[in-house]
Amino acid sequence: MRAVSYAQFGGPEVLRVVADLPVPQPEPGQVRVRVAASVVHPVDLMVRAGRFPAPLPAGLPYVPGWDVVGTVDAVGQSVGDLTVNDDVIGFSPWLRTTVGAHAEYVVLDAAWLTAAPVGIPASEAATLPTNGLAAAQALDLLALPAGSSVLVTGAAGQVGGFTLALARVAGLHATGIAAAGDREFVESQGAAFVPRSDDPIPGAAASFDAVVDLAVIGSSLMQLVRDGGGYVAASPPLRPEPVRGIRTFALNVLPDSNRLGELVKLVESGDIPLRVAGVYSFTDTAAAHHRLAQGGVRGGVVIVP
Repeated sequence: MRAVSYAQFGGPEVLRVVADLPVPQPEPGQVRVRVAASVVHPVDLMVRAGRFPAPLPAGLPYVPGWDVVGTVDAVGQSVGDLTVNDDVIGFSPWLRTTVGAHAEYVVLDAAWLTAAPVGIPASEAATLPTNGLAAAQALDLLALPAGSSVLVTGAAGQVGGFTLALARVAGLHATGIAAAGDREFVESQGAAFVPRSDDPIPGAAASFDAVVDLAVIGSSLMQLVRDGGGYVAASPPLRPEPVRGIRTFALNVLPDSNRLGELVKLVESGDIPLRVAGVYSFTDTAAAHHRLAQGGVRGGVVIVP
C-alpha cells in the first residue's frame, strides 16, 4: 500500500511516499479502515523534526497521522458494532502506537471509531476527532454547570474553536483570547472576544470560573480564576500547582468512541463548525507541513491519499 513515511528526522523534505508497504491485517478487536482523509497536527511536525521530548514505543521509520475518516475494509474477531463498508471516524493515539493514518489503510481498535457524520465531506470530517475530543475532554475535566464562565486562550485555533462551540452548547459563558483578526470567528461561537496581548485581560483578576489554556500562556492565568475554580493546561508539564482551591488538570486527549459519537451528532446538527485550511495529497505532504509550520492556520491541514 501507499503511505507517507520518513526514515530520518529533519525538515519536511524527509517525507516520502512509499508504495510497497504491506497492507496491515486486523487482530481481534480491530478493524482495517480504507482511509479517505487525515490531518496534520503540530505534534507531527515536532516528532518529524526529532524534537519530541519523550521516547516513542517504536523507532523509525514512521508513518504519521492521527485522525482518520474512511470506510471499514476488514474486521477482526470479537468486533460486534462495526462491519465492512461502514463509514467511520476516529483517531489513532499516535504517541502510544506510532500507527499512522497518512496511509491508504490503517488498522485501529474498533473502540476508537464511531460512525462518520452523514452528509459531511471526509476532508471536513477529518478535522474533528483529535481536536474535537481534546476540547470535549478539557470541558469534561472542568465539569462546569451551565451559566459558568470560562476563558479560552488560543480560541481561534482548532481545539480552541471546538472548545468555544462546546461551551456554547453547554450553556457556558465563554471568553476567547485570540488575534485581532479572529474577532468575527470567536463572536460567531457566542463568545466574548479579547485580543491577544502581553496582559491577557487587564484588571480581570479572579473573574472566571475556569480557564482552558490552549495558547500555553501559563500559570499567570491562575490569577484570573476564582477560588475553587478550574484550570486546564494544554500538556502535562504545563499544569500549575493548585492554589486557592483551584483544580488544575493536564489535557491528554484519549480515544473515546462514545464521546466522539456525541460530537458527530453536533456536527450533523450544525452546532459544531468544521474548518479546513487546505487539502493536500500524499505527494504534497511536505507542503502541508510547511503550511502548518508558518503558523496562523485557521482550520485543519488535511491529507488525502
